[in-house]
Amino acid sequence: MAATHDAHDRPMIWLGVFLFVIGLVTGTQERHFKNMRMGLSAHLEGVMNGMFLMALGAIWGEVNLPPSVQRTARWAMLYGTYGNWLFTSLGAVMGTAVANPILSQGHSGKPWQERVVGLGFRSMRNSLFVGLPLVLWGLIRRRAEARESVRESEDAAEQQKFR
Repeated sequence: MAATHDAHDRPMIWLGVFLFVIGLVTGTQERHFKNMRMGLSAHLEGVMNGMFLMALGAIWGEVNLPPSVQRTARWAMLYGTYGNWLFTSLGAVMGTAVANPILSQGHSGKPWQERVVGLGFRSMRNSLFVGLPLVLWGLIRRRAEARESVRESEDAAEQQKFR
């Protein structure tokens, strides 16, 4: 049986607003990054992922998953969105090229920096590849549950007609 949930997840909304603000602040510091194009990308990642977390928090009550799976989905989404901003920012600060060669034309970091940013991007991507399907599965389960509930009410109404 799935756990019951509030209509929204206030902490996730708050974390989304916080990431949005971090993204805005990142945008004011672009000229200080070793790779300014990647700095602009970090700014946009913070802003867009912040808005995504706010929207996800607003609909979180519709994500119908078993409690342990829901925790996994929640943490995967938080790590994926914050990690996206963090590793893009690190790439901008260090001037690495492994994550995005197009944005990094003429830049490259030390081998250890390239490895750190590359591993960070892979872990963030894998986190989102886990979290997003779980959220989608939870939304599909909620829809199926709603259909079943409507069917049961219609059946109950039909039975009342014949009494």
